[in-house]
Parts: sequence; structure tokens; C-alpha cells
Amino acid sequence: MTIKVAINGYGTIGKRVADAVAAQPDMEIVGVSKTSMNAEAYIAKDRGYPLFIADITKRPDFENAGVPVAGTVVEMIKKADVVVDATPGGVGLKNKPMYEEHKVRAIYQGGEKHTTTGFSFNSSVNYAEAKDRQFTRVVSCNTTGLVRIIHEMDKDFGVEMVRAVMVRRASDPGDIKRGPVDAIVLDPVTLPSHHGPDVQSVLHHIKITTAAMIVPTTFMHMHVLQMTLKQPATRERVLELIEAHPRLGLVRKPAGIASTAQLREHMSDLNRPRSDMWENGIFEESVSVVENELWLFQAIHQEADVVVENVDAIRAMCSDVPAEESVRMTNEALGFVAVK
Repeated sequence: MTIKVAINGYGTIGKRVADAVAAQPDMEIVGVSKTSMNAEAYIAKDRGYPLFIADITKRPDFENAGVPVAGTVVEMIKKADVVVDATPGGVGLKNKPMYEEHKVRAIYQGGEKHTTTGFSFNSSVNYAEAKDRQFTRVVSCNTTGLVRIIHEMDKDFGVEMVRAVMVRRASDPGDIKRGPVDAIVLDPVTLPSHHGPDVQSVLHHIKITTAAMIVPTTFMHMHVLQMTLKQPATRERVLELIEAHPRLGLVRKPAGIASTAQLREHMSDLNRPRSDMWENGIFEESVSVVENELWLFQAIHQEADVVVENVDAIRAMCSDVPAEESVRMTNEALGFVAVK
């Protein structure tokens, strides 16, 4: 069975999910949506994605620019088995009554609160629990990166406590409206940041405290991560676990990469679409273990790591494909092998 997917919100995340879905052997794009005409509408046209709009009175704006409009968002979701809602944070909640009325499944992004769905998703942790749900939420880019590595360590050693500091980029590369330009902003000043509770929406038993700050960059976030493990560990075993995980990347010492800019350039050299890094970028030299204390740095690409999770969430909700097979299918269709 081919799963029919609609993308509501063809922006930073939506356009990436659309391309990833279109590459899958068991899925097809039935439509993407936009609220206003811009360059991304031309990309949707070039990709062959039917374009639907929220406000049909804006149809002339698109068609006068040479972009055909297939209809309204409601008409789009009627064609879909599942909608990936990639609208700005808070808009997804407003869309929920529409999905309920038309009895269509929907996948929300991390910009929506956990309470919007009551279920937050990560393919490594709770894939099977998404089966037959009407609503699922893929956690944010930072939470996705944290959950992947914490869960992998927890399975092998048990995790007693996590302390993490997120050094967050100020804006996406194409975003000219956000900042700061010349400041380091505590986000928030108080502890914890929202990331800790968000991790617990997936890994309910994990004790974690997080802090975050925003710095004037656009290429990825950086995590300073410390875990107290329940069992003594070795650096060699930790590296083995990272190497074996299909979405935990390892930035090796010989690569000479010590910054997010260099890592983004490396993704470009690997011919990744849009220079996307779908995996965690864990710096091999930073991995340090003393008895039951683990430390590491990891880079998280804010535009990309949730993309593959959305694809897996589609299968989890709409098919009988098991978790490991879905991850394999998703990665293979994208030509994605985590850097090691």
C-alpha cells in the first residue's frame, strides 16, 4: 500500500520532509501547502508537488507568478492518509479541529506542545506506540538529538542523570528576521530550559536538567552533554554503541573538524541535499568516560534531524513496518549513511 502524504506548511521543515517522503518507495506526496507566494512555491512546482493554499482569495498571487494552485488546504487533506503539519509553532494546534473533522491523521512538529497530541515520538524509543494514533508529535531538533544518544546509553548502562547545555543558533541561514546579531542570549535565564521536560515526554523515566543560550550563528546547535551512568562504562564501549547506531554520527579526529561551520561544509562535500545533517554529529575526541561519568559534544542540525523522524512517524502510524525496518528504508531511500 502506498501511503498518501500531505505537507501542510512548505517551509524550512516541510520542504525537506516533502523531498524525503517523495524518495520513499511506499509513500507519495498528494500535495503541499503555502500561505503566500515566495521562492519556495517555485521549488514545489519544479518538484511536481501539487500546491494548495490556505486562503483561496490569494490564488491570483500564485497563478500570476506562474505557479498553478490545485485547491484549498481542506481539499488537500481530503486526499491524504496522513498530514505532516509543518506550520509555525501554535498554528498546528489551530489546525487540529480541521484534521478531526475530516478524520485524517496528523503529525505535528516540536514547536507544538506535547499536550496537543499527548504523544511525542522518536523512532528509536517508541515507534510501535504510534500505531493507529490519529495524532503524533515529532519532538524538536534538540530534543531529537538528546533522546537518540541518551536512549542508546540508557539501554546499555542505565542513565542516572543527564545535564546538558544547548548552545543554540540564532536563526536559520535563510532567516533575516531573527537574531541576535551581536549578543549571547540566555534562553531562558532560569533553569531548566524546555528541552529537559521535552526529553521526558519521550523518555519518561530519565532525570535531566538543561540550560540553553542563543549565539549569533546559523549553522547548527551544539550540545555539551554530561551523563551519570548507573553502571561503569568505557570510552571504547560508548564509541561502539555510537558507531552501531544508524543515526548517531561520529566526527573523527583525522577529519580536522572542530566547528559547526566545518561540519556543515563537510555535509555539502558529501552531496547531502541542502547540506543537511540528519544524524547527531558527535565529536569523537570529546567522548570522555571516568568511571560512570560520560561527557561529549554533539552538533545538531536544526533544519534536518527531525526530517527522517517524520518519515518514520508516517510508517509507524499508517503501516505494519517495524521500527528497525522503517529506519533502514528511510535511510536507504535518502542514500543516508551516518558519518563515522
